[in-house]
Amino acid sequence: MKSQAYKQMLEVMLKRGGPYAGMDIPEFHEMVDEIFSPEEAEVNNALSRNPVTAADLANQTRRNEAQLERLLEGMASKGLCSAFLLEGKRLYQGAPFMPGIFEYLFLGGGVTERHQKIARLISSYKAAYNAAKGYQKTTFPLTRVIPVDKTIGVKNAIHTYDQVMTYINKYDPICVGSCYCRHSAKLRGEDIHDLPTEVCMWFGKTGEFAIERLGGRKVSKEEARKILDVAEEAGLLHMSRNTTQDIEFLCNCDRWHCEVVKTVLKQPRPGLVFNSGFQPRFDPERCVACGTCIERCPPNALEMGENDLPVVDLNRCFGCAACATGCQQEAILMASKPDFPEPPKTLKDLVVALKASAGK
Repeated sequence: MKSQAYKQMLEVMLKRGGPYAGMDIPEFHEMVDEIFSPEEAEVNNALSRNPVTAADLANQTRRNEAQLERLLEGMASKGLCSAFLLEGKRLYQGAPFMPGIFEYLFLGGGVTERHQKIARLISSYKAAYNAAKGYQKTTFPLTRVIPVDKTIGVKNAIHTYDQVMTYINKYDPICVGSCYCRHSAKLRGEDIHDLPTEVCMWFGKTGEFAIERLGGRKVSKEEARKILDVAEEAGLLHMSRNTTQDIEFLCNCDRWHCEVVKTVLKQPRPGLVFNSGFQPRFDPERCVACGTCIERCPPNALEMGENDLPVVDLNRCFGCAACATGCQQEAILMASKPDFPEPPKTLKDLVVALKASAGK
């Protein structure tokens, strides 16, 4: 019965999609065996991406409603499924591994031995998954960079979706939690370069869930702005889903640990599949050739050129503005890239674009 539940989970997680969706390798089974109990695995398999009440799921699975609700509540508090209120009803929803369960497990910043063990098991699974899959070409960006808008030159048009503050002002509540990538790396004993970890944000219903169940911290809009300042000072880049209307999360990523950034950097031209639509412009009158911008650049897209002025490789540049935020001389401003396409408006539009690009 136990092995059957985990075998079925492989197919379920594959259908939910996302990075590391599922693969029939020993590391997958070792990981899910630790994260899910057999009962939790069965319930996970019964859940779908469509929200459902405990009563409806009990009818579907012919289980006792009270027992099932207790199990669902426990799973939600562990980050093994999503839960939220809608019109007074408690709804539960199956979650993919990423973005989803992996982030939920570490959002509260837990440091127990079990957190350490899970961090190692997930890392082993991802390494084995990548080795088996090999190089995967990115044909359409799933995520996008959001530039630091205060570094954008005044003569450039900047859309609302290019401004981090659009989302800070729009959503309530705002939750801040630990960065899964850096926190799990720290649990494995890796060097995280003294970078901040409690800087990733979750909005709306997902934010409510993270605050209520996962140890996330509710913050005011003013505190959210201060957290963004901390992230920018550390040279982190803002990243979210590649849509313009609504986002659930805002990550603040680095080049060493972020799954998205590391995957993008394997592409032959990273700047074409992960970008903000902006590029740096250097003021030769202000630049003192200190090299700070080169050191801070996440994709290593800058080098010192002739006349001691940095030059940018646009095939690698993300347009994140980490170079500009670190420049003490204010010698760098971000400029719009000509003919840069507008991202998809909604998640549905993004899925359509991803499917259309799959055969290219």
